[in-house]
Amino acid sequence: MKHLKEYVAYASGALGHDAFYATLSTYLTLFVTSQLFTTANHAFNNRMITSVTVLIMGIRILEVFCDPLIGGVVDNTQTRWGKFKPWVVGGAIVSAVMLALIFTDFGGLATSSPMLYLILFGIAFVLLDVFFSFNDIAFWSMLPALSTSSNTRALFGTVGRFGSTIGAQGVPIIIYPVIIFFSQLFSGTQGSTKTSAGWFGFAVVIGILAIAGAIFTATSTKKKDSLIRSETKKTHVKDVFRAIGENDQLMWQGLSYFLFALSYVVTNSLLAYYFQYVLGETDKFFMVGIITTVLGIISVVLFPSIELAVQRKAIYVGGICLMLIGYVTFLLAGTNLLPVYIAVGIFFFPYPMIFLAALMTITDSVEYGQWKNGTRNESVTLSVRPLIDKLAGALANGMVILAAVNSGMVGHAKPSSIHPAQLLKFKGFMFFAPMILLVLSAFIYLAKVKLTEKKHQEIVNELQAKLSAEQNN
Repeated sequence: MKHLKEYVAYASGALGHDAFYATLSTYLTLFVTSQLFTTANHAFNNRMITSVTVLIMGIRILEVFCDPLIGGVVDNTQTRWGKFKPWVVGGAIVSAVMLALIFTDFGGLATSSPMLYLILFGIAFVLLDVFFSFNDIAFWSMLPALSTSSNTRALFGTVGRFGSTIGAQGVPIIIYPVIIFFSQLFSGTQGSTKTSAGWFGFAVVIGILAIAGAIFTATSTKKKDSLIRSETKKTHVKDVFRAIGENDQLMWQGLSYFLFALSYVVTNSLLAYYFQYVLGETDKFFMVGIITTVLGIISVVLFPSIELAVQRKAIYVGGICLMLIGYVTFLLAGTNLLPVYIAVGIFFFPYPMIFLAALMTITDSVEYGQWKNGTRNESVTLSVRPLIDKLAGALANGMVILAAVNSGMVGHAKPSSIHPAQLLKFKGFMFFAPMILLVLSAFIYLAKVKLTEKKHQEIVNELQAKLSAEQNN
């Protein structure tokens, strides 16, 4: 295959990248609520959990507005290695170090000096978030630079999502075995006991995976120069938000994807709580990772052929309908393990396809913006997707903590200690609210997103004809 090495390298980078993101967005809150604050003072525990959550949400929401500026910095970067690769590797290294740091109690400061702990945690999280943004934006911004063809982009996006699926869904498979292994190694525990040292070891493993993937991507992929890409100009601060705001297709796709991402992240994050505090089956949680990894690989492999057959719109909306069926299956499953696994499968199977459909539309909006506004902004445009994911992740973290605290699912609580009223609140957060968000997402996509594969090809042809004519004059 013509681009085989590049495909493998891009998939490897995505694997480490999404293992990192899954750890940060899904399991950091579980570490904070179940491991970090477990003193006998329940009021102190809840206060510190809330403080950490508010701090994370505040940092991520404020930093979201920096993402387009970070995209501008990437667009303006000029080095012998290009504009993407230094940020892919450098961002991975710094954010990996900070990830390991926030999965600690800072030498006991979390309980002995709470205010100092919050200050140090805040500094580490800011550094993590900023440098992960550079890595994230630069990595996915490579897509329009690897090809201007929608079909080739779809293949790169597909192998990227293939790696992402293995990375993100592999985390549930390894998380508890790895934590238990390092707990026994560093803390001398027995059985399935989990310690802070175990969580730290897990974070280090994920960080190393992210760095290795970033280096492989940087050393094994090549940008493709073209007449269309030659129109890229230096991006000034005033141009950054204009490039996004004037791209209506980017904005509508972004809004629809935000509602979808928020729905998915909330449910996915609460799944570990469901197994621990509702089912009481944490030792069976690894099966979630196996199910989602296998189905995710199948989903990603099928995407290119399904896209050719039915186009992105059908994939996006049809996938959301299937996820809604998954929610209904969850509600009917109760505490029966087999139906829960079936619900997980139905809910997750369309997720990679929906993500790819959104990613391809956002990527194609680079040329749409160039065609509409006369300027090409690759990283600025592609920064919208990471921006949305982080905003959704920040709000989801808040919803997860609200669900955990209000449902009594903190510390060493057991399924028997969860009252029916608390369980109903938990289901409201995990199932009912996300279902509403998904319906709104599908409605906006159907009504407002018009940038189809056919429309994008027409735009590319028009741009090429225009630039060729200008070059010949």
